[in-house]
Amino acid sequence: MTPAHWLFGDQLGPHFLTPGDDGPDRDAAVLLVEARSVFRRRRFHRAKAHLVLSAMRHRAAELGDRAHYIRADTYREGLRAAADDGLTDDGVTVHHPTSHAALRFVRSLDGVDVLAPRGFLVPRPDFDAWADGLGGKRLRQEDFYRWVRRGHDLLMDGGDPAGGRWNHDHDNRETPPKKARTLGAPAPYRPREDAIDEEVRNDLDRWERDGEVTFVGRDGPRRFPASRREALAALRRFVEHRLGGFGAYEDAMLTADPVMSHSLLSSSLNLGLLHPAECVEAAEDAWRAGDAPINSVEGFVRQIAGWREYVWHLYWYFGDAYRDSNTLGHHAPLPDWFLDLDADAVTARCLATTLAQVRDTGWTHHIPRLMLLGSHALQQGWDPRAVTDWFHRCFVDGYDWVMLPNVVGMSQYADGGRMTTKPYTSGGAYVHRMSDLCSGCAYRPTDRTGERACPFTAGYWAFLHRHRRRLAGNNRMSQAVRGLDRLGDLDALLRQARERGDSPP
Repeated sequence: MTPAHWLFGDQLGPHFLTPGDDGPDRDAAVLLVEARSVFRRRRFHRAKAHLVLSAMRHRAAELGDRAHYIRADTYREGLRAAADDGLTDDGVTVHHPTSHAALRFVRSLDGVDVLAPRGFLVPRPDFDAWADGLGGKRLRQEDFYRWVRRGHDLLMDGGDPAGGRWNHDHDNRETPPKKARTLGAPAPYRPREDAIDEEVRNDLDRWERDGEVTFVGRDGPRRFPASRREALAALRRFVEHRLGGFGAYEDAMLTADPVMSHSLLSSSLNLGLLHPAECVEAAEDAWRAGDAPINSVEGFVRQIAGWREYVWHLYWYFGDAYRDSNTLGHHAPLPDWFLDLDADAVTARCLATTLAQVRDTGWTHHIPRLMLLGSHALQQGWDPRAVTDWFHRCFVDGYDWVMLPNVVGMSQYADGGRMTTKPYTSGGAYVHRMSDLCSGCAYRPTDRTGERACPFTAGYWAFLHRHRRRLAGNNRMSQAVRGLDRLGDLDALLRQARERGDSPP
């Protein structure tokens, strides 16, 4: 008896079909179910819908006769179609899905055996044991990262961190080069579309015409890998040509250079096209060969072996109720201009530029996400659950497990500090220091009130005032809170904030 093996749309790499004690049979038929209902539940970014469907169909084409690609209205309908064809007579196996809802669903099905998760470095029981062993202490990402480095012998020289330090953050916070329009990095890998992409785009066009689904954002040409071959090419391109310049400017922003030296590999990792081990090992090999500096390599390794693993495990460790965290009591709805990615409605150059990048590509790097989009949402008091959903829908690398901890915990501080030690928000001075986005803006980063008041500067002080009592007891925020007492224009600032309401900044 050989159960068929079901691949979700984010389980598309070869490691999801590798036989083993907790893996599918080598000869198992492979099921891929394209459920249209997924795109009716949320108003996804059009480029994201295209990428996911293109990746699924490319995987089916790679597997040839072994794959059974079923297009259906729902997953249940697709599985019934597979049963009608006799494909599931001997049962079905599926690797642990990546969301609470999907896990509940597969566990509710008869004849489906849920196997252990794949696509991550640390098994869930190992993380749980590590976290439980802390005895209630804060689950600090830095401690977890060092534990992973030791356990997987990543960037280690014996028992010591390679290069003499665990963390090279100090070297990776450079401001952008003065008067430079771009960083001058070699171009990232870009795929070429094929007949499968054309088929997907035609299907999406038809669904929209028929009123079955609606999307947000723009689509085409496809910018991110949709196959294993493309993902490996993107990884090689990054390691050989872009990794060396990654570290120093990983927190910087330039208007004309949205990708800087970032890897653009997050969507490939989150589709399962790449395994994190092959990414971090390739980066370490580059350092040991003298082809990339330690600060760049360590920064990249920390993003994957540290932060990505940490977020995955916190998603499960905190449980599904974590999504309802709202310690700050933020309940304001997201305004239409933000929901529609209407960058043209926004005056603030930094926010308009970032929103346009999301509209046009479904992607920005981590600093615009955290310190522009997320920071503005936090300052405005938008509902963290709605903000999480927006990031999930609008980013090509966005999945529930990715965005729930990143947005609820880090970006919106809605968990009250379970994940981070302080809210991540700032005034316009930070944006001005780390980018060229303030140049030519209608607002001034130094102005708190008046026609040229920077919405981030005013928003920062209004946020501190609103949560003064809570934040005064935070040793990383207390000094900033005390600064409220030195503002002679605080009343005017708060009055102006009320008058602006949720108008585009």
